[in-house]
Amino acid sequence: MQKRIPVSPDSTRCSTCMLSEICLPLGMARNDISRLDELIKERIRLPKGTALFHRGDKTEAVYGIRSGSIKTQLEDASGQVQITGFLLPGEILGMDGLVDNTHVSHAIALEDSEVCVIRLDEMDRLAMQLPVLQQQLRRLMSKEINRSHLLVMSLGALRSEQRLAAFLLNLSHRLSALGYSPYEFVLRMSREEIGNYLGLTLETVSRLFSRFAREGVIKIHQREVHILDMQALRTLAGSDCA
Repeated sequence: MQKRIPVSPDSTRCSTCMLSEICLPLGMARNDISRLDELIKERIRLPKGTALFHRGDKTEAVYGIRSGSIKTQLEDASGQVQITGFLLPGEILGMDGLVDNTHVSHAIALEDSEVCVIRLDEMDRLAMQLPVLQQQLRRLMSKEINRSHLLVMSLGALRSEQRLAAFLLNLSHRLSALGYSPYEFVLRMSREEIGNYLGLTLETVSRLFSRFAREGVIKIHQREVHILDMQALRTLAGSDCA
């Protein structure tokens, strides 16, 4: 069950948050960032497995992940699920609901998580006084589109080993931006969820993890991943950079 938390004036705000360099305020002047404090008046705590929103819900806000991780997924009338993303702290979700003011996906916590609520009416009001905020929204929407393009390319053009290697590299890069080790991390999603996201079967994902470990590229124990040879992982992904 969601728990809504009012944000008090003395609590962490955008201007003092450790995630400000990668979240909504990215690249904004410090004076402008302090104005964003007016936006964040509430947070939501989500226990693992709890939905932040469902497809068809009215879009009244977008959300910045403060801690934890969240998956987004589509679901058809027959109950068939397609995971469309795994989001980490500092990343924004709910942007895909801005076109028709209706969420087009489900957002579910992969672990106990907390999000900052950025209400659209407050954002519209502040954007009139702070034009740089409109630029930030365009940046975030462009990032959302790019993420969708990468998923389509992965599903349509990459071999199975390339998909998994690219997934691990992407996760490593994003965790590194948060100040965590790019070489050792815990997968918050299951292998079945990874397979769903990458268009692979559970058996294929497990086989590839075993192959990568056998070849000395990674070491894996349950959900704990240790990248032993980053360059080899890049080669498997067909990329020279993370």
